Amino acid sequence: MTPPPSAPSADSTPPAPSARSAPARVDIDRDSVGRDLVALVLTVVELLRQLMERQAIRRIDAGGLTDDQIERIGTTLMLLDQRMAELCDQHGLTAEDLNLDLGPLGTLLPRG
Repeated sequence: MTPPPSAPSADSTPPAPSARSAPARVDIDRDSVGRDLVALVLTVVELLRQLMERQAIRRIDAGGLTDDQIERIGTTLMLLDQRMAELCDQHGLTAEDLNLDLGPLGTLLPRG
């Protein structure tokens, strides 16, 4: 009769795959990382700006706002749009740089 196979000992456990394949050094371009971070933040702000604009249009169409409120919302959205354009110019970004490609889902922001 043959003895049952023994369980592997704790000493014979191979190292984790990540420990063997981890690169010794990662090269990071500081300028690229900073620009990409600015682009990501501005993308989120632009997405929120567009969502607020759509919500304001819905509320205006529903007749739930006074003329003064409509004027303030319009002015605020216009100023935010101008500031976004300034920040993009300041960091060398275009509107297309902020429109992330989500692969088969299309782009994050509507075109145009």
